[in-house]
Amino acid sequence: MNHKAFFAALLLLTSCFSVASAADTEGRFTFGTATNPDGRTIEVDRHGFIIDGHYALPVMGEIHYARVPRCEWRREIQKMRAGGITIIATYCFWIHHEAEEGRWDWSGNKDLHAFLLVCQEEKMPVVLRIGPFCHGEVYQGGFPVWLTEKASSDPKAFKLRSEAPGFIAATQRLYSNIFAQTSDMLWKHGGPVIGVQIENECRGPWSYYMRLRDMAIRIGFDVPFMTRTGWPKLNGKEEFGKLLPLYGDYADGFWDRSLTDMPGDYKNAFIMKDTRLSSVIATEALGNNQDTKMSKGDRQYPYLTCELGGGMMPSYHRRINMSGNEALPMAVCKLGSGSNLPGYYMYHGGTNPYCKEHTMGETQATSVTNYNDMPYMSYDFQCPLGEMGQPNLNAFHQTRLLHQFLADWGEELAVMDVDTLSQHYARRGCFEFYNDYVRIINEGGRSYVRPVKMLFEGHLISADAQPFCKIGKTIYFVPIKGMKPVITIDGKRFTAKADKARQVKDITVCLLSAEKALRAFKIDGVLHYAKTAGGILYKDGDRIVEESWETDALSKVSLTKTQEAGPLREVVLGSQKVAAMPHDADFSKAETWRIDLPEVSREELRNTFLAVTYSGDCARVYADGRLVMDNFWNGKTMLVRLSDLVGGCCQSGLPAAKSNIELRILPSTPGAPIYLDPNTKKALFSMPVPKAELIKRIEK
Repeated sequence: MNHKAFFAALLLLTSCFSVASAADTEGRFTFGTATNPDGRTIEVDRHGFIIDGHYALPVMGEIHYARVPRCEWRREIQKMRAGGITIIATYCFWIHHEAEEGRWDWSGNKDLHAFLLVCQEEKMPVVLRIGPFCHGEVYQGGFPVWLTEKASSDPKAFKLRSEAPGFIAATQRLYSNIFAQTSDMLWKHGGPVIGVQIENECRGPWSYYMRLRDMAIRIGFDVPFMTRTGWPKLNGKEEFGKLLPLYGDYADGFWDRSLTDMPGDYKNAFIMKDTRLSSVIATEALGNNQDTKMSKGDRQYPYLTCELGGGMMPSYHRRINMSGNEALPMAVCKLGSGSNLPGYYMYHGGTNPYCKEHTMGETQATSVTNYNDMPYMSYDFQCPLGEMGQPNLNAFHQTRLLHQFLADWGEELAVMDVDTLSQHYARRGCFEFYNDYVRIINEGGRSYVRPVKMLFEGHLISADAQPFCKIGKTIYFVPIKGMKPVITIDGKRFTAKADKARQVKDITVCLLSAEKALRAFKIDGVLHYAKTAGGILYKDGDRIVEESWETDALSKVSLTKTQEAGPLREVVLGSQKVAAMPHDADFSKAETWRIDLPEVSREELRNTFLAVTYSGDCARVYADGRLVMDNFWNGKTMLVRLSDLVGGCCQSGLPAAKSNIELRILPSTPGAPIYLDPNTKKALFSMPVPKAELIKRIEK
């Protein structure tokens, strides 16, 4: 391993992590080995992370390696970094690796060690979420069928998520096999794995958490910190400092039983608040009356998050359509409320591994983790980077501007406690946080950070503009919607002009226009600008690549109807009393279209996608009878990798070529108990004939 290169980049990450003044020497949490072979250290105290003795404010983003083609890992990690992500979080889903008892699969897209090696080479630290229960909208929450069958037949020995001897022994084998993939990738060996999450969304008892934690440590997971999800409230007391609680919040939830807009407390994701616990996560399992009161012990931990909703999946009964404007205000509200780690779930979508026996997504038809019906294949999540790596331009660029601010000013912010807090406004030291955006309720609202008497190069600066980045003695701002960009330096006020630099004493101030800011990327201490609107600039080795997505107008896709839809399907309620998705057999009666694709060169396959626009209940795309992609209609276009349709390098196990490609659409059943927001519902019957075209990812 090239330890020096890795830590040179981690030192560079202190521009991403935000280096600050020396940390306090008291009150640090003690976990595993904090020092790597080059003497670099990662520690945690009540504020948050300390890198090499300096406070840091990282940004964490979730991507699931087994849901992303192996040949795309490196590029997608590079794009995540371009969006401001400085830590990767990823689940190790048990069912992906031990579908059959005793037969472990770490091949292809499931090769965890290879994924970690890419992260190491890309200088991207990793937090592993090792279960045994993960959820992640995976079949049975990630528990293999053989394990749930044992739990059903012998609950005394195999009761799930308990200290039952059979379950603990099986979990020990899981942890041991995960460790075999990661042992040389730990921080103490110069690798990227800096943290481990134990279990997920578990009430306890605490002895169960400690059994898993101690087991992981004995097996060899010696890392700078270990975590758990801070929700739900534990049954009983914890041992303080053994696991860091990380929190989350969502703008809406596919899991909600309601069929109305923004039910319950979802609007509270968009306010500053003096609690870290959310009352909207996993309400299908935890209920709508979750205790969100903070104890004195809770407040002694740093305020870190791992599940800020970077988007949201549509479930069959609740077809949420996210605009992408939700992620930024949620992050601003958490930062204003004292958080020192924005952690997004998801930041990058994915596709479930194919399984011929059953769906690999959550379904009501199983014995456990059966609250919702999710797509068989798609896990796009409508997040900043979607299933195919396509950017959600709102979510990606809006949060990217905030993350760059954190990269350059997190050093001050990390040690600033909350001075003032109200629903829409918070003050931390010299930074003011404001948000009055609320999804659906007030989508015209604003969300921003502005400085008040911020010290920069010996000068006090206040601004009615948001700090973007600093390079040497130049500070760049971006405009705040509806606010005149007045800047005050050492008491002298002036109105900044867009894209015009102004020198004041020995510093320079530049206000980027809103349009130019969306194209601006700080790379290696230099500001670069994408040439295309919405383009992404990312570093690949020594070169800077610009990625854009464009319709391939010259390549025509032909759709030919081969079967009319049969009688409308009766939508019934499943075991959890929400609408049940159709069975495989229902699609034999679907409206069917043959898809004829133009010739595409082997070199273009990995960057070419089929875009299907339709309206209806749901749709699937098959290649030679095998399911490739599915979609619960929420008004958005369905994307399919062309390499999955005609054969290619991305998905292991696919035939070399396919010829019979079909689109099958089930029409909507009027009156079905399915949620659609009002605007989406209006468009439900607006497209009687589907459309298909090719789009290309352009890399220059």
